[in-house]
Amino acid sequence: MSLFELDRSGLRLPLSLITGFLGSGKTTLLNRVLKRKEMADSAVIINELGEIGLDHLLVERVDGDVAVLSSGCVCCTLRGELEEALRALFIKRQRAELPEFKRVLVETTGLADPAPIVATVLNNPMVSHYFRLDAVVTTVDAVNGARQLDQNAESVKQAAIADRLLITKTDLASADAIESLEARLARLNPAAQRLRAIQGEIDPDLLFGCGWWEIRNKTGDVRAWLAEETGKDDRHHHDRAPHHHGHDHGHDHEVLNHDARIRHFSLSFDQPLDWNVVATWLEALVGGAGDNLLRMKGLLNLKGEDQPVVLHGVHHIFHPPVRLGSWPSADRRSRLVFITRDITRAMIEDSYCAFAKMAATDPA
Repeated sequence: MSLFELDRSGLRLPLSLITGFLGSGKTTLLNRVLKRKEMADSAVIINELGEIGLDHLLVERVDGDVAVLSSGCVCCTLRGELEEALRALFIKRQRAELPEFKRVLVETTGLADPAPIVATVLNNPMVSHYFRLDAVVTTVDAVNGARQLDQNAESVKQAAIADRLLITKTDLASADAIESLEARLARLNPAAQRLRAIQGEIDPDLLFGCGWWEIRNKTGDVRAWLAEETGKDDRHHHDRAPHHHGHDHGHDHEVLNHDARIRHFSLSFDQPLDWNVVATWLEALVGGAGDNLLRMKGLLNLKGEDQPVVLHGVHHIFHPPVRLGSWPSADRRSRLVFITRDITRAMIEDSYCAFAKMAATDPA
């Protein structure tokens, strides 16, 4: 037996991170690239925030395995769960319990700080033995990107750590706004390649297959963030006592620790909904509180419809509803997930109940 360890660098599977702020098009991008023949041998891990996840239901086709991580606090618990999910995927692949996928794509929640995830892949020996970081792809909303960079530290980190900056929704923004956003991103992350896409349409070769991830190509801020996370990881390995960040991972995370003003919650409805009520309610909600409506996504069971309807909204922009070909599971409840600033669950529930009551008493 050789005294020297076998070089495994060529055997490690590439892992790419898809990150970006709320509503910037990560799931749309993932749906598009997974439909490409060259990406069919991919495994996917989707991180979701809160007690009801929808993103994994909205990924239309995944040839491989989907692990849904719903612990909520990316800065602490995702690190351990990501390691566990990656190891489980690799073991299943080795046992031929899954197709022999050739890459892993990790989609983060829009409120994720990507630094802990990148540090885990680079420095955790149980991960780096089998996987290598290939690319960090960050989606940036052409309409709301500048505002998100102004207001949210996570958005800045997501853009700064990227290898590829994919500017989305360029069909909805002015040319001046896009150019201004691109110039700002270039100052924030001069080494990243900047690309544009509408509805996630882009050649995957432009995003993935970047080769070895090089920290020396990153800015001083990024290197400092990763060094800080490496120190945290070392401390976690030496101290396994339970730790908390001010909220209980087993319950609804209405108030997020990242910003006391930001709330995340979901509503579910057992009976089919009236589309006219839902549409009127959302129009009023956007008109009165759109600035603080960071993200809304929904999977709806509507009266008179056999197929589920998907809704997406960010601030004042709601995309046209889309019918799915079939229900993604046996659960036929309508589910609406909200991420808001200074808007509580009670405020949303009360407003919907008011519109539903008006509709029920309207003789028309």
